[in-house]
Amino acid sequence: MASDSSPVPVAATTGTVTTAVPARLDRLPWSRWHWMIVIGLGTVWILDGLEVTIVGNVAGRLAEEGSGLDITAAQVTGIAAALYVAGACLGALFFGWLTDRYGRKRLFMVTLVVYLGATAMTALSFESWWFFLFRFLTGFGIGGEYAAINSAIDELIPSLYRGRVDLIINGSYWLGAIGGALLSVVMLDTDIFPKNLGWRLSFALGVVLGLVVLLVRRHVPESPRWQFIHGRQEDAEELVSSVERRIEQEKGEPLPPPAGEITVHQRKSIGFGLIARTVFGRYPRRAFLGLALFIGQAFLYNAVTFGFGTILTTFFDVPTGNTGYYFAVIAAGNFLGPLLLGKLFDTVGRRIMISSTYLLSGVLLFGTAWLFDQGSLTATTMTACWCVVLFFASAGASSAYLTVSEVFPMETRAMAIAFFYALGTAAGGISGPLIFADLTSSGVVGDTALAFRIGAALMCAAGLVAAFLAVKAERRSLEDIAEPLSAAKPDPAGTR
Repeated sequence: MASDSSPVPVAATTGTVTTAVPARLDRLPWSRWHWMIVIGLGTVWILDGLEVTIVGNVAGRLAEEGSGLDITAAQVTGIAAALYVAGACLGALFFGWLTDRYGRKRLFMVTLVVYLGATAMTALSFESWWFFLFRFLTGFGIGGEYAAINSAIDELIPSLYRGRVDLIINGSYWLGAIGGALLSVVMLDTDIFPKNLGWRLSFALGVVLGLVVLLVRRHVPESPRWQFIHGRQEDAEELVSSVERRIEQEKGEPLPPPAGEITVHQRKSIGFGLIARTVFGRYPRRAFLGLALFIGQAFLYNAVTFGFGTILTTFFDVPTGNTGYYFAVIAAGNFLGPLLLGKLFDTVGRRIMISSTYLLSGVLLFGTAWLFDQGSLTATTMTACWCVVLFFASAGASSAYLTVSEVFPMETRAMAIAFFYALGTAAGGISGPLIFADLTSSGVVGDTALAFRIGAALMCAAGLVAAFLAVKAERRSLEDIAEPLSAAKPDPAGTR
């Protein structure tokens, strides 16, 4: 175990307990209970993909006369998109802090309600300022979801399956993107819906799906790991015991004994200063790894997807109304990556898989840039190249979320996820467009090829960082990867 060399402040503690809760959770076989966790928590990524894709595809319709909203397409893809990104960054940080302080369940319910309310209000937009305000608040809720849900997933899923489950759930964003791309084709068809109604119904559908998720999520429990550290040991024991009984009844056989126990000083809260010192002072190599992974994937995705429609229409004469079909294809490639490669992160290992997916996607994007610069690609073959690149990149990008959610102590988990998510989102949503907008829209082949090369270079750089610094976290308990700050008996082996 990685250790904490500083003692726990006495004033912060509420008692000392010895518990086998982490080991009991990690030795559970896969069950219907785990499927409930995945469905209840993971499906919000589908909503995020649906949300973002719909907005991009309805931008043109919103700018048309008769849409019911006085707004330009540039304002939708510029101001509204920037506000969504800003909201996501701030929401991640705000709700991430609250998640570590008040628990996973309370916050993943609150953040979903914020998302649902803001999306419903977006559908009712009557002025541009209203649209901008609720795009910001929608992002605020989604950003909070990333921190609260990744924390809960990693703490509830057994270590044997944690890598693949986390990757597939994060990759499910692209299922929403496929749905959003295809849905926009139907919703924007004026033979079916009037101009001022179709785009509103698109947002309303997101609310309906979110309400279904909310109903399922009511049954997802609080993290027992969070409970026993925050003075709720009896609740944690009772919850784990009920899950064990349910799984033994389902499998028809007794569970094996847990592998060990951990002794902790319980505490009500963790100060932000201690969180910062832990992430950047005790684990500087892991912090640098997280930064490299998030920035690399953010720039690669912006290099490819920010000017996606413009590239197809400018260089390949694809009609604007048909770009959604091409986007659905590359979104499918994005989802298949984590789905098919996810298991390897638990078997082959984190270091090999993270570094190889980053390096492969970067090298393949360099190759795509060269072929594009030579004039060797058509709209179809360009999309095929993007599919292959993003097949590997998506698995790598999802592993960035997995990495920062499992390599820091439990007390800092949600805040660490929030920080790296906010930084990566800001890099991709602010710096990325500033760099790539002119390059991908200039109409000059060499400029767009340069955008590809920038994204590829940063992805390769992150892959090299992972090759040296990635933590061998596969099949290990979270407490073994990073010992809790509240642990009563720190391991003298030191930190990484």
